[in-house]
Amino acid sequence: MRYTDIAIIGGGLAGSTAAAMLGRAGISAVLIDPHETYPADFRVEKLSGHGQVERFERTGIADSVLRRATFSGENWIARFGHLLDKAPSRQFNIPYDSLVNAIRDEIPETVERIWTKAVSVETSAERSRIALANDETISARLVVLANGLNVGLRHQLGITRNIISACHSISIGFDVVPAGRNSFDFPALTYFSERPSDRIPYITLFPIGTRMRANLFVYRSFDDPWLRELRRAPAATLDAALPRLKHITGAFDIQGELKIRPVDLYVNDASHQPGVALVGDAFATSCPVAGTGCDRVFTDVERLCNVHIPQWLASDGMDADKIAAFYADPVKRACDEWSAAKAFDFRSVSIATSPYWTAQRWARFMAWSSQGLLRRLGGVVHLEPNFLGHSSSSSSPSSSSSRSSSSSSSSSLSSSA
Repeated sequence: MRYTDIAIIGGGLAGSTAAAMLGRAGISAVLIDPHETYPADFRVEKLSGHGQVERFERTGIADSVLRRATFSGENWIARFGHLLDKAPSRQFNIPYDSLVNAIRDEIPETVERIWTKAVSVETSAERSRIALANDETISARLVVLANGLNVGLRHQLGITRNIISACHSISIGFDVVPAGRNSFDFPALTYFSERPSDRIPYITLFPIGTRMRANLFVYRSFDDPWLRELRRAPAATLDAALPRLKHITGAFDIQGELKIRPVDLYVNDASHQPGVALVGDAFATSCPVAGTGCDRVFTDVERLCNVHIPQWLASDGMDADKIAAFYADPVKRACDEWSAAKAFDFRSVSIATSPYWTAQRWARFMAWSSQGLLRRLGGVVHLEPNFLGHSSSSSSPSSSSSRSSSSSSSSSLSSSA
């Protein structure tokens, strides 16, 4: 039996960030994950927008991690084959596995790492027990469940999953190379859909090292014949869906394997459980189209590790009332609600054909055009990305409250960064 204050199950983005924060605060913690080195996984491939990066910075580990990313300081915005704006950006491009492994390097040696699978969890208001695949047992005051989409432990604990929108969106990742020339003209690019009927909100291209990476997002069912055609003939299928994209990019070829990931939107109800707190995708999923997933992860982990865990450890027990305070945290709830609303708004503005949403699409097109014109004329007006429907996540309604509340409560963890 090993004893610890906090046992973190899952060493992805949420779990590894939590381990780094708790270790830096001198809190006894154990990180449990099957993989000593996090394997390749098609998930987050960039952090973008001032708000998202600010949330990461509140964890206290952002500076050293982001040095490993490829920075894009400008993002071109285009639609209908027209360049609308060359917008300043704060975009850090990095594959998910590289991001997680960089965060793991920030975990202090005082945090014990156990590279095996957690096979069962028994929670209580005093101490919880975790049985591991290597026949060891962990006793912890609090279990932080950060194991993403894995449902086994949540089923054991009787946690209910509420599906909000099945196959809400599909993310597709691949590499592109310029044809007949050495490089692309743009530093990074977001190209919006030309027709709602194509069910494509946008494609974004951005550099990772020497590669140009593309993330294409679609609103389709996973058995849609269009996806089979995309796998069979990716270049031709993409060209048919976005025929004027090459007016901006020039000719290009698609290289390597396509990575395709459908996303269900769900929320898990764990408010009745003592001794365990769910963070990131283990609590609720986000739509990658809206670009809010990292905002939610960093908000979850920052509030849990900077605010709630230090308060909980100051008194005996880990009852359900303590845990419920985390789920009711106003900063967390505001971020969760904003993320969910943005997921559905983005879907509607991309594919809905009612007069209202048609007008919204044209309003965004004109807004980007106007902003680009003002920038070329030397103006300083900068419209908020949320108004424009862009995937950057810098204008969450919780931004100001998060800044004010975290500034007074985060010193216990962030000051050592």
